[in-house]
Amino acid sequence: MARTQAVFYRAIDGSEPVDEFIDGLEPRKQAAIDLQIDRLNDQPPKAPPLPFPHSSQVRGPLRGLRCHYGSELYRVLYRRSGNLVILLHMLRKDTGRLPESAIELAEARWADFDARMNAQRRHPPRAAGHDAP
Repeated sequence: MARTQAVFYRAIDGSEPVDEFIDGLEPRKQAAIDLQIDRLNDQPPKAPPLPFPHSSQVRGPLRGLRCHYGSELYRVLYRRSGNLVILLHMLRKDTGRLPESAIELAEARWADFDARMNAQRRHPPRAAGHDAP
């Protein structure tokens, strides 16, 4: 049976912003965040989203994985696509509300991901010249 798998959003240039953010943290913080991300893995496909306090709804289907290390709070904004959980954006949360710019960035990354995943496949060019059928 298929299970969910958390994956990093990959921009068109090949960068993975959430992975890069995590890599910039000290190892103990990385481990704490990885533990929370692991909660998203291996859920049944029809399982409801992780409940509060692990996750919360941000806007529509966009959710926030709640991570902390001591008094430092982090949020990983993510969305589900079939059996994949796409980790779109990560930030350190210093205020009561998530910044609108972070939500908009996550939504823009989702739109990019969705457009590229649902794009029609390109057909290879036809042979030309002496080797044409």
